[in-house]
Amino acid sequence: MNAQTQSLTLSGPVGAIEAVLDTPSPDLFQTPLGTVVVAHPHPQFGGTMTNKVVQTIARAFVQSGWRAVRFNFRGVGASAGTYDEGRGELDDLLSVVGAQAPSDQPLALAGFSFGAFVTACALERLRLVRPIASAVLVGTAVSRFNADPVHTDLHPQTLVIHGEQDDTVPLAAVLDWARPQSLPVTVVPGGEHFFHGQLPLLKTLVARHVRA
Repeated sequence: MNAQTQSLTLSGPVGAIEAVLDTPSPDLFQTPLGTVVVAHPHPQFGGTMTNKVVQTIARAFVQSGWRAVRFNFRGVGASAGTYDEGRGELDDLLSVVGAQAPSDQPLALAGFSFGAFVTACALERLRLVRPIASAVLVGTAVSRFNADPVHTDLHPQTLVIHGEQDDTVPLAAVLDWARPQSLPVTVVPGGEHFFHGQLPLLKTLVARHVRA
């Protein structure tokens, strides 16, 4: 994905967490602008940190000057533990943030599908602890999980993207979640859950948000 890619093994709540760090080209960015932690889709349905949407999100941040940490939730790949319905996965994400995103540097959080649900929960946990520079929620799995609302203070920093024809998480469910919050949703016309054929557009939307 990037010439500056490093495999990591982090210490998590139930053991090792397998992760990958992508960093921007030092020729373009002498110092990274911050760190984004990107969470992957449902572990029980083939979700991993190598998912194409996850990699696209990470690439958008890296090309915008950010360090991007992708990781496998517990029980996926070389990460220890077993699936925990989002509870333990939230602990995994928070552990990765603690290990890879220094508190004195900008932090961004991003996720796709189940990973976006976990990310929304992490935003609520972290917002009173440290500033969140940017948040990206793609295909947020609100129809299957009780995702926390995004606090009003974080709305300007948050990009919610959903495919018009997503048959895994219906657009209507995301709008029902977003409506009480008055949280804008960016709809990709004709887009489905995995954004087949539309990953370049997805990357452009994320990069535009990050750079703004």
